[in-house]
Amino acid sequence: MIKERNVALSAIFTVVTFGIYGIYWFICMTDEAIALSEDRGASGILAFIFNIITFGFYGWYWAYRMGDRLEMAKQRRGIAYSSTNNGVIYLILSVLGLGLISYIFIQLELNRFSAGKLNSRVSI
Repeated sequence: MIKERNVALSAIFTVVTFGIYGIYWFICMTDEAIALSEDRGASGILAFIFNIITFGFYGWYWAYRMGDRLEMAKQRRGIAYSSTNNGVIYLILSVLGLGLISYIFIQLELNRFSAGKLNSRVSI
């Protein structure tokens, strides 16, 4: 369900294509995080449209919500060791104009789900 992406190549493709690949990456990450967290929210394409309409301000909200969604996905799988929500970090990076770094961190978390490292239930 979750596609593991090479983070370095994704970042390079985003820079080389002047952000075009970044749009695709944004949409995929959004859809995968929603599927993992079983959260209701704007699909990847709709989130991208909201980001355009709000001149990028929705992107800040999106970054924060991605932290929430990834945390929800961990909790749904019974991951007991993780209690940190990285949404604030993603938000700060985005506000500072370092959204690509947020993408990298979010994709690293998604890759952990795709590799099956977080899929097993941990009992307390």
